[in-house]
Amino acid sequence: MARLNLLEETRFEKLPVTVYADESIASKKVARRIADLIIRKQQSNEKAVLGLATGATPIAVYEELIRLHREEGLSFKNVITFNLDEYYPMKPTSSQSYVSFMKHGLFDHIDIELANIHIPDGTLSRKDIPAFCLEYERKITALGGLDLQILGIGRTGHIGFNEPGSAPNSGTRLVTLDDLTRRDASRDFGGKANVPTKAITMGIGTIFKAREIILMAWNTKKAAIIKKAVEGEISSDVPATYLQLSDRVEFILDADAASELTRFNTPWLVKDCVWNDLMIKKAVIWLANTVNKPILKLTEEDYNSHGMAQLATQKGPVYNINIHIFNKLQHTITGWPGGKGNADDSDRPERAMPDKKRVLVFSPHPDDDVISMGGTFIRLVDQGHDVHVAYQTSGNTAVWDDDALRFVEFVRDFSQTLALDTSKLDSLYLDMRNFFESKQPNQVDTKEIQTVKGLIRKGEAISGARYAGLSDDHIHFMRLPFYEIGKTQRSSIGEEDIRLTMKLLQQVKPHQVFAAGDFADPHGTHQRCFDIILKALKRLQKTEKWVEDCWLWMYRGAWHEFETHEIEMAVPLSPQEVEKKRLAIFKHQSQKDRPVFPGDDAREFWVRAEDRTSETAKAYDRLGLAEYEAMEAFVRYRY
Repeated sequence: MARLNLLEETRFEKLPVTVYADESIASKKVARRIADLIIRKQQSNEKAVLGLATGATPIAVYEELIRLHREEGLSFKNVITFNLDEYYPMKPTSSQSYVSFMKHGLFDHIDIELANIHIPDGTLSRKDIPAFCLEYERKITALGGLDLQILGIGRTGHIGFNEPGSAPNSGTRLVTLDDLTRRDASRDFGGKANVPTKAITMGIGTIFKAREIILMAWNTKKAAIIKKAVEGEISSDVPATYLQLSDRVEFILDADAASELTRFNTPWLVKDCVWNDLMIKKAVIWLANTVNKPILKLTEEDYNSHGMAQLATQKGPVYNINIHIFNKLQHTITGWPGGKGNADDSDRPERAMPDKKRVLVFSPHPDDDVISMGGTFIRLVDQGHDVHVAYQTSGNTAVWDDDALRFVEFVRDFSQTLALDTSKLDSLYLDMRNFFESKQPNQVDTKEIQTVKGLIRKGEAISGARYAGLSDDHIHFMRLPFYEIGKTQRSSIGEEDIRLTMKLLQQVKPHQVFAAGDFADPHGTHQRCFDIILKALKRLQKTEKWVEDCWLWMYRGAWHEFETHEIEMAVPLSPQEVEKKRLAIFKHQSQKDRPVFPGDDAREFWVRAEDRTSETAKAYDRLGLAEYEAMEAFVRYRY
């Protein structure tokens, strides 16, 4: 019976999918399977032939394999590897090469024979590539094929670098990279212009010959493409859908990457549900959007025709359900984001008291505050709350080189006008010019240049915060170490990051903390900044009583908005407030027109922000609630 229930839940899925709670657990499971394969082959005196992937997805798998080698004696002497792909052209010594990635991420830390490592050669002349690709295929075939192929998936649906349009029987070859793939790689190369347009990749036909195929995906950034690959029709538009044709494939996902699969996103379509308040809210909003009706016009027939008959039977009549959810949504809307003093707060998202709250807005980059919650920020100040803003990182990687030169030139000219000694400035300026002329893609700036770029962003942040109404003593620049260290080496959260955050929290003792909960940020800065805040609050919670009254609100930024059913506080903005927020964003001049790292969205940040908040307002309007110009949305995090 349990097996039948599982088949019903997964009936939309066209290949086997295993979901783990998080990336760490999933990565260890995959590493264990690789290790078991290697050990079985050792016991039979055979070679283990592995197809390996690069990118962020397999990093934790390789780290666990290194641990198994060092702590449990796993040997790789009998392992032969073939990597999926390599950029072209690409020198193996380049920091962006997959040769460097594999050496630093795995090979330098295990006992594999160098002769057993195979990675496509990015230094070949174009005329030699076809022969190299044929030889790559021949070597795999001569070894009896791949025992196990590890895959990630790109947001175009590519596996390896088999982009949309690839044939299911394709072999190793030179390909042209999709524009989205190049945009996703732009941070590693210091801008999309520096990302190679081509790559050498193992073909889909080659991958298919492996005796076992594991495709891994983590986090919500991959959720949409995973749904297409697992539940969509087979199409060259999404090359990963070809894997539906294999009986030797398994998708291994974390909960976030699986979140858009039918059994998780709309489970009422495939099984009986436990109808808690959040599930009911999500289902009713989904139904209203599906049938294009306001909530209060939904009928029993709508429920029955869309997999929600169980809800109608258990919690009905449906009109009562509709009224309940309508009221829930209505109660999220407030013009008082800091709470309305001396008012009944039983149906409001924030507490009435204290009437005037201490508020601390954390901004991962120097512009996230005004981009993400600029209207709410300004309103909190206007309503008399004691508002502080903390810029967690310098953001100095996101300033164009010529902007840095322009500011130094201004200082030189200004100093010369006042007849001041500019000898040190002249020397700095010449050093900067010389550095930029020979600068390699993604090369780390000198300390002096980092300082200049950081000061540019600091000045813009101060201007934006002042425009919002803050005095200078309420503007804090944290320069968290993880961000500065990350320019030269892979960094994680450190004790100093947490200590600095605890110190500021102790200084302000806020009733409200606002933090970026936008974990779709393609660079991971938002996630780490949020984790630091959370760790700091949890430590303080053990010793400081004020933390009990400190509410943590998450906002979203330039990437994605919260789903409507998730929103717990929606702050409506008038047309005048939208314009004032826009002017606050305009203070960040280095991020206008074309920022250094725009992600996969060509719109300027202020346009994204306005479109996002406008769409949130429209979403409420479509559900039958009041129509506003824009809305900024928040979700409370209960720690």
